[in-house]
Amino acid sequence: MVATVLKLRYRILGNSLVRRPWQLVGFCFGIVWALSILAMVVAALVAVAQLDGTQVARIVTTLGGAALLLGWVVGPILIAGAETTVDAEKLAPFPLTARQVMAALTATGLTGIPGIVSTLAALSTLILWLRWPVAAVVAVPCLAIVVVTCVVASRLVTALSSGLGGNRRGRETVGTIVLVLLILAGPIVTGALALLSSASASGANLMQISGILGWTPLAAAWAVPADIADGAGIAAIAKIAIAVATLLVLWLLWARALARAATTSHRTAARTVRPGALGWFGRMPTGGVGATWARSLTGWLRDPRYLRQLLVVPIFPVLFAFTGGTQGFMFTGSAVFVAFILCIGGYTDISYDGTAFASVLSAPIRGRDDRLGRLLGAACVGVPLTVLVGVVTTAIAGRVDLLPAVLGAALGLLLAGYAVTAVSSALIVTPVAAPGDSPFKSVPGQTFVSGLLVFVVLAACFVVGIPALGVAIAALVTGSAVLGWISLTVALVVGGGAIALGVHLGGRTLDGTGPDLLVRIKAFPTT
Repeated sequence: MVATVLKLRYRILGNSLVRRPWQLVGFCFGIVWALSILAMVVAALVAVAQLDGTQVARIVTTLGGAALLLGWVVGPILIAGAETTVDAEKLAPFPLTARQVMAALTATGLTGIPGIVSTLAALSTLILWLRWPVAAVVAVPCLAIVVVTCVVASRLVTALSSGLGGNRRGRETVGTIVLVLLILAGPIVTGALALLSSASASGANLMQISGILGWTPLAAAWAVPADIADGAGIAAIAKIAIAVATLLVLWLLWARALARAATTSHRTAARTVRPGALGWFGRMPTGGVGATWARSLTGWLRDPRYLRQLLVVPIFPVLFAFTGGTQGFMFTGSAVFVAFILCIGGYTDISYDGTAFASVLSAPIRGRDDRLGRLLGAACVGVPLTVLVGVVTTAIAGRVDLLPAVLGAALGLLLAGYAVTAVSSALIVTPVAAPGDSPFKSVPGQTFVSGLLVFVVLAACFVVGIPALGVAIAALVTGSAVLGWISLTVALVVGGGAIALGVHLGGRTLDGTGPDLLVRIKAFPTT
């Protein structure tokens, strides 16, 4: 049964790669990347194997093993919603027992690229124990337990995620939280490494950490060979028991999650809405501009795909505070970097509509009204946040005198972006993540050209914003308060004029390209 499932899995994968050349290219790059990582791991292990004693080997294996297991656990969260050739839902219609389904899914996990690379990386750690034959022999079954535990833990997380039913909002929230943590991981790791490097006993600290991890489910099996090499047989037996118990508990929890998912009906979340409550549609003016404005603002405030673009607002100041301190130029100018990201926010506006864009075309709304409504919706969120970041960061840095120049550069760039995207989004649609997809999902249909167009639009935004940016840079260099206020005035005047022109040109363009955009959106691959 498992062999049959694996044959079908590879046949489907082969057919998919043949039909989609760019997916084949990505698959090949993935293999090359995995092999390069494996080569670096093996080279590092060979270097460590030259050292005397088991302390360094223990640190490397326990810390690396714990990181590997955490990677397998976090992986399903990062790629939630991604296409999988074989999963429990696809196997559900077939007459298979829960144990057979679990065996098939475990086998597919072990034979995928992550599973193969993890297995080879785990086996390569045998290099560290060749000087202790008994430890090397004992390491083989421990490594098997480790790899199977990684796959089972990953499958358990996947089952729990899908077991949330159709709770798309829950998956979106988890994905967004993980995205924030990953973005902040750089400064956190940098700070941790700085602390370790400044500590005189960093080696002792790492040894203590690895010793603690060796008694936890994260790395118990990895610590067994080191204990055997050191002659600590009782500790090795206890850690093997911890590793086996961990695998059994994960297996039982996975079986229970699959059973619950098979017997629980999926329900869509519903909430009671007060009669006549129209949200933003009841607050905005009537007409094409007002309706589009309300719909755009609703998306910016409720759709996680828009909200993720707003993550840069608090993250940029935090990143710059970690790396350069609150007195650095980067922190003071955080609003400019925020504007640089937000100015491209409307680039995929129509793409996010999906096939629902047909309702826009069927409604008696002129292209100019659509452009202006979308722009107002984005500006209601982007402009206040950019101004807020500029005020807060300059106040914290004690450089309120630079606020006019910072706002001039930021608003000049932001308004220029709104003007450019009012035209570009009437010409360009690209495949985007569907509602409920993870921010880490690889969207089918994306090409190198579509990715390059983003930089073309960004360059256009920069060109339109040059007048305000130039005066603002002069104000910051010379410290002139007068130039700072001039830059803010130039930003508002030039930005307002560019927006008027962009809405006019974008509206005329959309009136002619609207049907073609809908045809291209419908042609995007969905899996």
